Amino acid sequence: MKKFLALALASVMAVSLVACGSTNADTNAESSAAATTTAAATESGSEEPGLKIAIVSSPSGVDDGSFNQDNYNGVLKFIEENPNATVTPIREETGDSAAAVQAVADVVADYDVIVCCGFQFAGIGNLAQENPDTKFILIDSWPTIDGTEVTADQVIDNVYAAYYAEQESGFYAGMAAALSTTTGKVAVVNGIAYPSNVNYQYGFECGVKYVNGTEGMNVEVVELPSYAGTDVTGANVGGNYVGNFSDEATGKVLGNALIAEGVDILFVAAGGSGNGVFTAAKEADGVKVIGCDVDQYDDGANGDSNIVLTSGLKVMHDTVYNVLNEVKDGSFKGANVTLTAADDATGFVSEEGRCQLTAEAIEKINAAQALLKEGKIVPAANFNGVTPETFTW
Repeated sequence: MKKFLALALASVMAVSLVACGSTNADTNAESSAAATTTAAATESGSEEPGLKIAIVSSPSGVDDGSFNQDNYNGVLKFIEENPNATVTPIREETGDSAAAVQAVADVVADYDVIVCCGFQFAGIGNLAQENPDTKFILIDSWPTIDGTEVTADQVIDNVYAAYYAEQESGFYAGMAAALSTTTGKVAVVNGIAYPSNVNYQYGFECGVKYVNGTEGMNVEVVELPSYAGTDVTGANVGGNYVGNFSDEATGKVLGNALIAEGVDILFVAAGGSGNGVFTAAKEADGVKVIGCDVDQYDDGANGDSNIVLTSGLKVMHDTVYNVLNEVKDGSFKGANVTLTAADDATGFVSEEGRCQLTAEAIEKINAAQALLKEGKIVPAANFNGVTPETFTW
């Protein structure tokens, strides 16, 4: 399947327009963050310059409260401990794969480390080889060389690339939804059908299926055909896709459409577009959402109540922080890794005051998580040979 993925990515990049000057450091919160870290370096009085870091993100930016922000938090944690280091957030405005690579190429000579947030940056492989003195942290993808994804052992010395088992976090979200719904109808809302997003969708569907099978329930995962996703191979993966990670208006329309179908719990894996789904849930009666990537409980505040049931976690900030420390101390090595529950890289929020799951639901999800760590439960993912239909345990 990786061959299909590589061919599809190559095709996307070949037909896409190459962006020229489409990438700029944000002029509001993001650029001020860069200025703040620069000032901190000056105040530190250190004569030794720190790492110059750039973080290049999707159109929703590093303050999206989700995927990009979690990566950014890893950088900020590193800078807090190393105030002579600086960071410049750069928002690629289109989400296009070719434009994403061009955005990195535009700044590659200016930074020691570039953090690339998302599958659309996979094509940096050739660029990295051409710029061996710059270190790259690639999140949610392995790099491609000449349009072909590298193998696990085909390491580019200056690229640390990490996939995550999003299907595991999606599985916990699916279980949480199925164990908590009162209408018997739940749904997942995604941004674009990149592999990571499809993993969330498939994992969610498997989590619901697991609860139905183990608890004797019949919870329905609602999908609207007009919002079905098409993955990077051109396959229809179903689900509910906004088609963008920064379209709040369409996110709200989709959220309202699912609520009108009787859905009372929505797992939202849509970046900035998910803010619209949150709004739809807040304006409805008795609807809850499940956050994604990070703990989104604070985003669920709705007067005296909160709409967030829990959040499915992908612990990217730890990856970014740890790799930056390796760059600093000289132990950095290129790698292509897939991080899982066994690495404590996936999970869900169960802390009191940060979720609204019952104690019984938490106990059941924890038990399933232990089985995932042991490899006894393997949720479906975009390219692991398992589909929600064939998933068993």
